[in-house]
Amino acid sequence: MERNDKYLGDIFKISSGGTPSRRKPEYFENGNIPWVKTGELKGKYANKPVEYITKEALNNSSAKIFPEKTVLLAMYGATIGACSILDFDACTNQACAALLPTDECNEVFLYYYLTAIKDEIVRKGVGGAQPNISAGLIKKIKIPLPPLPEQKCIAAILDEADKIRQLNKELIQKYEALTQSLFLDMFGDPVMNTKGWEKVELKNVTSKIGSGATPRGGKESYRREGISLIRSMNIYDNKFKYKNLAFIGEEQADKLKNVIVEEYDVLFNITGASICRCSVVPQDVLPARVNQHVSILRPISKMIAPLFLSHLLISENSKIKLLGVGSAGGAIMEAITKETLQKYKIIIPPIALQNKFASRITEIEKQKVLAEQALAKSEDLFNTLLQKVFMPADGHNKG
Repeated sequence: MERNDKYLGDIFKISSGGTPSRRKPEYFENGNIPWVKTGELKGKYANKPVEYITKEALNNSSAKIFPEKTVLLAMYGATIGACSILDFDACTNQACAALLPTDECNEVFLYYYLTAIKDEIVRKGVGGAQPNISAGLIKKIKIPLPPLPEQKCIAAILDEADKIRQLNKELIQKYEALTQSLFLDMFGDPVMNTKGWEKVELKNVTSKIGSGATPRGGKESYRREGISLIRSMNIYDNKFKYKNLAFIGEEQADKLKNVIVEEYDVLFNITGASICRCSVVPQDVLPARVNQHVSILRPISKMIAPLFLSHLLISENSKIKLLGVGSAGGAIMEAITKETLQKYKIIIPPIALQNKFASRITEIEKQKVLAEQALAKSEDLFNTLLQKVFMPADGHNKG
């Protein structure tokens, strides 16, 4: 691509929105003007907003209507750097920078460019732990700008690559939805017990419930190899993430011998932001221990199947009940105690039915793994194309 770098501020009118007064509920009640916030910037095109505002709210606030093809960029908050295109006329809040349409730059080309340099934009944001991308910073970003027909051609190529990875993501989501629907079809809601199964306390169908500890010295004591130390960041719902898996030596592991992880153990996060995430331990991380944020649930094989238990615990109503939503003034629990787990009552369908479910789930998971591998390849292809198109030979954006 022949580079003709220009500043965004020389190409686009850059603006931002505003928030009508929350003290006036009539500004939001029965509104019909879309009001987009940074949480709606989740892909190429902005999601339809959760909230709408009235004409009166628009006239009495700094909110303004932006036309379709406007490119939005999150300037601060949890989604900083997120970018989407409006495919409908909408207002935004003040956290969204709006780059209004121009005949000089294709909006899809701009979207992919901002996606390619997202990390660099965020790094340049001011404010330390809570960076902020200012309109002034955005104006000084340089974009390589070939002729408009070439921009559209590049955007179309990236669209095709993006389409492949989005299809793979959708396929994975369908497999995940299938496992949930299969559980409900075979066993019903595990909390309401719609199928009338026997219910028992978890301690009566497990031979162990317990969590571990962080070795003395914390992260400094971890090794590149050795015995796995499983932490909450490794446990996701019905999935184990190997990234950042820690390792400890024999001496440290011996001090955690009361939390030796065994094959078929169910691992359950009991504290923090990942509370209630749950998965069966994969065999290839053994031997292993767990730290204090993860509890080992060891099913008694003749009574309960590990995959059945894991899917039961990650079901929506099970999580709600374990988290205690609605108690203590509506606050969600920050930790789940050993006693809470021991006394938690679960349904116990016939073990043959549980094993039939586990067998079906295993087959679905095999297909899901293939889809995840295909996704990884399509992500690599897409990111390679982004870098090839937008990054100069030295690998650094010159903006």
